Amino acid sequence: MSTETSFNCDDKEPPEAARGDKPPLALIAGPTASGKSDLAVRLALALAVRGRRGVVINADSAQVYSDLSLLSARPSTEEMQGVEHRLFGAWDGAQACSAADWALAAWQEVETAQNEDAVPILVGGTGLYIRTLLDGIAPVPEIDPEVRTAVRALPVAEAYAALRQEDPERAEALSPADSARISRALEVVRSTGRGLKAWQAETVGGIAGKVTLHPAILLPDRQTLYARCDLRFARMLEHGAIAEVEALLARNLDPALPVMRAIGVPEIAGYLRGEWALEEAQTRGAQATRNYAKRQFTWLRHQPPADWPRHETEPFSEETLFETLFHI
Repeated sequence: MSTETSFNCDDKEPPEAARGDKPPLALIAGPTASGKSDLAVRLALALAVRGRRGVVINADSAQVYSDLSLLSARPSTEEMQGVEHRLFGAWDGAQACSAADWALAAWQEVETAQNEDAVPILVGGTGLYIRTLLDGIAPVPEIDPEVRTAVRALPVAEAYAALRQEDPERAEALSPADSARISRALEVVRSTGRGLKAWQAETVGGIAGKVTLHPAILLPDRQTLYARCDLRFARMLEHGAIAEVEALLARNLDPALPVMRAIGVPEIAGYLRGEWALEEAQTRGAQATRNYAKRQFTWLRHQPPADWPRHETEPFSEETLFETLFHI
């Protein structure tokens, strides 16, 4: 999940009187293991009882990959309960799915659902994906391949020192150990002559002003959430995650691809290479899952617009959280 910048969609909302003229878009966001997928299905089923169709659209950066069924906790056919799900497993792991790639595909799915008088239900915890869809994306030109190669060959400390010289404002906003974002910022300023923040101020393509958003952010008790993370990873190992990683490793993909860096893949790959025991792989995978949930939790509490409801008390009721949606 990216924490590069906050949402701006509250700035793009149309006047209240005009919002009712826009088609609805339900949004369920939350950290991993918070119950988003189940809530999305229940919401779709509740809409069906009222004579409307709900279409669940994935906004999770791991669940987009066909190679990561178990490790991404992608809903099974049984868990979908007959509800239409879109953009789950839609990308092959050999092709990185950028926020821009996903946002374009998601907007097409949203439009398709709306044209069919269905309610799109966006569900996921990848803030950069959601922000890009709603706010648009910075129109950064293609990076010069030679610049990209040179930047990505730099040790992170050297890249960060260079960024402090060439784009100090961006460097100030990043951790010195955040290699991915440091490389991105440095390649942008070197290739375009402008800092990333300047490009981000010119976002284009957002859909926030074209829909009536019905958001819900799920923030359950942290200790309960962490316990679920531990249990989830243990069950993944029991139900085939090792075979899933074996199949992925057999493809000999670039280790820098997102699918190869997804939570659980490096941890299980280390076990398969004999670098540590299975128990250690489980410990590492559970810890990585908890760390990710913590980052998501913190970001979702503070970064989205203040008027997006945060819900902390379980069980999360679709009837309560989306009461306004049922009266459209």
